[in-house]
Amino acid sequence: VQLQAFGGGLVQVGGSLRLSCAASGSTDGHHGYGMGWFRQAPGNQRELVAITSTSGTEGFADSVRGRATISLDSSRMTVSLQMNSLKPEDTAVYYCILRVYYSVGYPPQDYWGQGTLVTVSS
Repeated sequence: VQLQAFGGGLVQVGGSLRLSCAASGSTDGHHGYGMGWFRQAPGNQRELVAITSTSGTEGFADSVRGRATISLDSSRMTVSLQMNSLKPEDTAVYYCILRVYYSVGYPPQDYWGQGTLVTVSS
């Protein structure tokens, strides 16, 4: 399974960005999956930004709640993240994740994208 991310780059404070991620490859036999975004700023641990799933659940970091929306196209295994009112602290490398649930009672399998840099500057 491979994940390809689109978007990122240099954005002004108060601006918006849209990140997209498309998964390819076989995930046959799954019971469902989630897709979303983590981010890692220099010197910090990787943290969840937002995630959604085929069951319809969504989760957002407190730091982006109200500024971010996430959408999943399950027919194409593509997830998009829209973030508004960007702040300098949103600067980070953003990683796409695909979390696949293959077997009930077993941990899910995580697949990661290569990361895309978002820089928020005034």
